[in-house]
Amino acid sequence: MELRTDQTLIAKWIKKGARVLDLGCGDGALLSNLQTNKDVSGYGIEIDENNIVKCIEKGVNVIQTDLDAGLSQFDNKIFDYVIMTQTLQAIYYPEKLLTEMTRVGNEAIVTFPNMAHWRCRLQLALAGHMPKSKTLPYEWYNTPNIHLCSLDDFEDLCIKKNIKIIERATVDRAHQFSFGMNIFPNLLGEVAIYRFKCE
Repeated sequence: MELRTDQTLIAKWIKKGARVLDLGCGDGALLSNLQTNKDVSGYGIEIDENNIVKCIEKGVNVIQTDLDAGLSQFDNKIFDYVIMTQTLQAIYYPEKLLTEMTRVGNEAIVTFPNMAHWRCRLQLALAGHMPKSKTLPYEWYNTPNIHLCSLDDFEDLCIKKNIKIIERATVDRAHQFSFGMNIFPNLLGEVAIYRFKCE
């Protein structure tokens, strides 16, 4: 299965033979790719039963649990990388989970939709409605996204939590890069990708 551009970038950040924990791993595509191409070992955490079946079919070790319950079942620094793609905004206590990610992993990687993207700003300013896009396709009343943020919001939280950002990238709704996103990431990036660790 071909990875999205953001997942491909994440795969480049992962060292060969690393121990990886993938939070909200979905159907296991990323972890399966890393097992095949980077010889990683590790686990996926997922709550959806259909996705758990898909993980098992791909040979991905998966644990069914709710991320809001935390990661207390894992010891400190047991993983080289803890990954969470497109899930941070659906967590009740994201600041606690970020702390847990840096506790159990030497490094952590997250991706999330950027609410400060120009299309979101325009929809809110001109239409007066909560923004909708391919990265945020839900209505306000049925969205699983409960803690939406911008790149600036996330970086402010990292400062408060003594988290050091190692790398940052942004992609558009088709998960492609552009030169403009490097210059104005908070305005032009639709999906944020961060690699970080505890200072």
